[in-house]
Amino acid sequence: MNKPKAVISLFDLTGEAVKPWAEAGYDCFLFDIQHTEDVVLHGRCTVVGGDASTWAEDIAEIFAAYDVAMVFGFPPCTSLAISGARHFAAKAAANPSYREEAMALVYMARDIGEAYGVPYAIENPVSVISSAWKKPTHIFQPCDFGGYLPEDDTSPYPDIIPARDAYTKKTCLWTGNCFKMPEARPVDPVKYQDRNGLNYSALHWKLGGKSLRTKNIRSATPRGFARAVFAANT
Repeated sequence: MNKPKAVISLFDLTGEAVKPWAEAGYDCFLFDIQHTEDVVLHGRCTVVGGDASTWAEDIAEIFAAYDVAMVFGFPPCTSLAISGARHFAAKAAANPSYREEAMALVYMARDIGEAYGVPYAIENPVSVISSAWKKPTHIFQPCDFGGYLPEDDTSPYPDIIPARDAYTKKTCLWTGNCFKMPEARPVDPVKYQDRNGLNYSALHWKLGGKSLRTKNIRSATPRGFARAVFAANT
């Protein structure tokens, strides 16, 4: 008997990365530490909350019951992104193991993918992952895949993120087990200019601040890229 198809996505609050898979009939399992209890998103997406250290049994049960096609990982970048390097010394003073703990979350998707022999992709901005582990397999901008969205596209955050993902945000991927990087379909990014004539990405121009909502919007998977990955890997 053939198993139903599924996708696993770690540290995925919004489910944007797996939405195309869910729409195609895959059962999607999202594991995210911001949820304190299990919830359902996008119809076929089950979110497992709680501490990451408790997820192994759930993941093993998914692999036993499903034909898992892909594992995604979006580990928290707070202790990894180069943009926050000025805080690294203070974090190390408060917790000498902070870097190892952050990298352990990075390795989760890799270890699951390798253990079960399925393709995997781990996403983060420019970060110390490159020195702590290895250089990224791929680097892209969201606007590189905006052409996968329709011309009349509407952004879920229209006051912040332009339609068709027409913005720049240098994003790195660490992939394995025959993950296929999709072909680019770029659109021109929207730029904003300050009084000194310097250009800024729409995301950075409109989305400063340290609130959790701000961080979640910044880290949401570009919708065009999500569609592109699905098309390339199915």
